[in-house]
Amino acid sequence: MAKSQWSFKTAVELSAALAAKKVSAVELAQDAIARIERHDGKINAICVRDFDRALEAARAADAARARGDNKPLLGIPLTVKESYNIAGLPTTWGFPEQKDYVPPADALAITRVKDAGGVILGKTNVPVSLADWQSYNDIYGVTNNPYDLGRTPGGSSGGSSAALAAGYGPLSLGSDIGGSLRVPAFHCGVYAHKPSYNLVAVRGHTPPPVPPIPVDRDLSVIGPMARGAADLSLLLDVMAGPDPLDMGVGYKLALPAARHGALKDFRVLVIDTDPVMPTDASIRGTIETLAANLEKAGAKIERSSPLLPDFADSTRLYMRRLMAFLTAFYPPELYATLQTSAAALRTDDNSLTAERMRGMVQSHRDWVQDDGARARLRAQWRKLFESFDAVICPIMPIPAYPHDHSPLQEMRRIKVDGKEYVYTDQLSWPGIATLPGLPSTAIPTGFAPDGLPIGVQILGPWLEDRTPLRLAELIEREFGGFVPPKMFDD
Repeated sequence: MAKSQWSFKTAVELSAALAAKKVSAVELAQDAIARIERHDGKINAICVRDFDRALEAARAADAARARGDNKPLLGIPLTVKESYNIAGLPTTWGFPEQKDYVPPADALAITRVKDAGGVILGKTNVPVSLADWQSYNDIYGVTNNPYDLGRTPGGSSGGSSAALAAGYGPLSLGSDIGGSLRVPAFHCGVYAHKPSYNLVAVRGHTPPPVPPIPVDRDLSVIGPMARGAADLSLLLDVMAGPDPLDMGVGYKLALPAARHGALKDFRVLVIDTDPVMPTDASIRGTIETLAANLEKAGAKIERSSPLLPDFADSTRLYMRRLMAFLTAFYPPELYATLQTSAAALRTDDNSLTAERMRGMVQSHRDWVQDDGARARLRAQWRKLFESFDAVICPIMPIPAYPHDHSPLQEMRRIKVDGKEYVYTDQLSWPGIATLPGLPSTAIPTGFAPDGLPIGVQILGPWLEDRTPLRLAELIEREFGGFVPPKMFDD
């Protein structure tokens, strides 16, 4: 069965086609299901299939549209990261001991997607505990990059990015604390948006068997992924808003409009590398090309600013904050071992590896001190966004790398222009937006010389998500966006 005319359309385009009765929701679901059945034996993006309920939902969507309904996602097929609770489907986060856990209710974001008419095809693969930029586990196996099956699709929303690139529906739901939305988008040439911190309620996106109650998960967010920039706003508007168990059923946060509607009006700070985590020539090249194109379109471009917070200081702070949060859930015997290792660190060791170790065993006193440092960092970013509308910078230092499942991530290495760096130091670039809670939109910008996708992230002011999202749309319109992988463009 060949690719249909709908396989790589965006959600916005499919909504228009559905409204014009050019296609039915059932036909769209069938097309996506056929692609999964034809291609996913090689990619392994969809770890849990829910085709019967998807077709039922598609039939209901067609009937609703015939009655005159016009919900935002009505009849649109989509996928969901495995880490979201969906009633009747397993939620494992890749933990083998949780392979039989089935939540009794949907996550709040899933409820909102279903209420908006979305047709959920199934769940996408993740690394164990969502803790890697590669997506593999002992339950569901390894997910491969559709542009090169021997390489990672990114993580932890790697199954979602691979599914989008392969044409398994135009939308997916992911999450992000260490780049888990933006990194897989970068590695698979698609779009993603890390929302402002606390913009989207996360109830029901918790590791099993944690009860789905409102919770403040420091640094972590959930958000949309897509093949087109405008689709990010479509899905974000469905997902966004506080938990009614916290704020009351009728409360809805109104985001301000984008600062500008034309490229010529944007003031953009462009950063292409930093000694803390250098980027390779392909990344620097694509950023320079984009900056030059924006300048030609009339945007005001600066390549440095004294207003930019010190990247080394903020990166070290992020490493400590991230690990302090993650290791809070480690078993006592492992925590005791980490304490011994941290005590052996030299006081003058300010490597990122050392900062991660310190964060793992941080005292509450030190945590409070770091929280104050983050408040000062947020103030610095607010000041910067008085002079700039957006910051464009790397997502990762290199394109997708070969699968490396060696168990100790701190012992893994990547090569940037021939020089080795610690694998986990790659957290630096995602952390630039995560630590201060800023919105960040990941966009594709082309391909490296070896044919692997590359891209950038666009940071905006806190709760001004529509500004980087709008800039992403304008860049896509002027300079192009997603290009299907050749081996699966059929």
